[in-house]
Amino acid sequence: MRQYILKGFIFLAFFLFGEKLATAQTDLPAKLTWGPDNNEPGNTMATKVVGITPDGFYILRQKVLRNTNGKPKVWVEFFNRDMKLVRSEEMDLKYKRKPLEFENVVYFGGKLYLLTSFNNTAKKRNYLFKQDLNPKTLALGKSLDMICETEARNKEVKGTFAYSISKDSSKLLIYNELPYEKKNPERFGFRVFDKDFQLLWEKNIILPYNDDKFTVEEYRVDNDGNVFLLGVLYEDNAKWRRRGSPTYKYVVLSYMENGTAFEEYRIDLPDKFITDLTFRIGNDGKLVFSGFYSERGTYSVKGTYFFHIDPKDRAVLNRKATEFDFNFLTAFMSDRNKQKALEAVERNDVHKAPELYDYSLDELILRSDGGAVLVAEQYYVEQDFNNFNNGFFNPYYSPFYDPFYYNRYNQRQTDYYYHYNDIIVVNISPSGEIEWSARIPKRQETRNDGGYYSSYAMSTTRDGFFFLFNDDGRNFGRNDGKLYTYTGGNNSVVSLAKVNIKGEVSIAPLTTNRDAGVITRPKMCKQIGRREMAVLGERGRGYRFGSLKFE
Repeated sequence: MRQYILKGFIFLAFFLFGEKLATAQTDLPAKLTWGPDNNEPGNTMATKVVGITPDGFYILRQKVLRNTNGKPKVWVEFFNRDMKLVRSEEMDLKYKRKPLEFENVVYFGGKLYLLTSFNNTAKKRNYLFKQDLNPKTLALGKSLDMICETEARNKEVKGTFAYSISKDSSKLLIYNELPYEKKNPERFGFRVFDKDFQLLWEKNIILPYNDDKFTVEEYRVDNDGNVFLLGVLYEDNAKWRRRGSPTYKYVVLSYMENGTAFEEYRIDLPDKFITDLTFRIGNDGKLVFSGFYSERGTYSVKGTYFFHIDPKDRAVLNRKATEFDFNFLTAFMSDRNKQKALEAVERNDVHKAPELYDYSLDELILRSDGGAVLVAEQYYVEQDFNNFNNGFFNPYYSPFYDPFYYNRYNQRQTDYYYHYNDIIVVNISPSGEIEWSARIPKRQETRNDGGYYSSYAMSTTRDGFFFLFNDDGRNFGRNDGKLYTYTGGNNSVVSLAKVNIKGEVSIAPLTTNRDAGVITRPKMCKQIGRREMAVLGERGRGYRFGSLKFE
């Protein structure tokens, strides 16, 4: 029996083999050129692109820990513009023979830093440190500088750290969440640094509502060092969303003038669910918010919600909720279901009117004129319970008393199916109107792998948006109208979709994973230039990057 899990995540890496290909060309104006093969340290994986320079880019590699007692290992790698691995160095996670916890590697103000922490159980404090990282040799500096400390009641309950970098890379926010205290207000701390890592201001915050009613969604720092936080405030004690009437509000908290000026904004849509919301800081200092809303529940989408906030005078500007076009909502429905949806709209039946389901908001791209572009992907996880109990039959077993639906052999085995499907792109005008919306058809379903090779990578250019993803090769060169599902393996193809500035979609195969000799991993592909993307491919312990240039 399959059971849906929304926005879940389980990680298990697996690798397959294939043949090699130097270059590949598609009908779209793009060319992929692979760099040389490399061997990775055993049981490791690349986890993020740390920073991009005119000469190349830095990659963070980490050991895959199979249990909580495993010792972390971290590498930093540098690739040049020819996609050649220039240097790979393991980071020393000890100081004076004492082990440090790895936190992150950041590229800030044109410099590399290793962030580590140490939990002092005797003093019940958790300390955050930085070390300079030589950009050429990747050698660690000898100085270990403490930049933050927080409470840590014990080894398991300690304050955690996160960070955000301003748009111009001149300010760094270190955000630390203080240990949870049941039925007490949410507590956290801010520390803002300049590009030389000098502390500009710090402040510990106690929110005016209890932790069990508030969830932090995201936080950002602007070019002037002002901090903005977006969270969800629940009206009852249930920190989850459901059908019926909205029982929560989005809340924006601003801390300006070195944290001395505080403002709170509560955001809602009367009689509607805001199902997803995010924000960015514009070049003019205004906060640009956009997301999705529904009239039915918290996991479907009927339209977009858009507005600006000017933090200087608290003005809310251009607030607009815009419903998606009927044809967009029903684009891939059968004629019969589309007719039912039309009838529901005509009789104003909210519960049966068409909406999109399980879309996760990934990107909010600001336009130069004050508008924005939203990018979202349909994503959900299913659980499948299978039961075998080594082949022994249990005559007393009855599935009617078991919510997990064991079979008669009375053994439960759980499989997880990861679904990454259609991508939608929505272009919103400065006034909040939808100028156009586009839908890229995609079906990806894999089992027990965390969607390792699923999802997509995106690049933004002056003439549109490019999306790269693994696909089933049968979706090209056939006229049966069926959309085939990518299920993994090196027999798949890498597809490239383009959405131009008019919202028109074109899709073409870029290369096959077998011919490329690797399996492309879209989640680790990154735009590294105005018209260039670094593409990661893996097979076994071998991996390489390719340069995808949009011509």
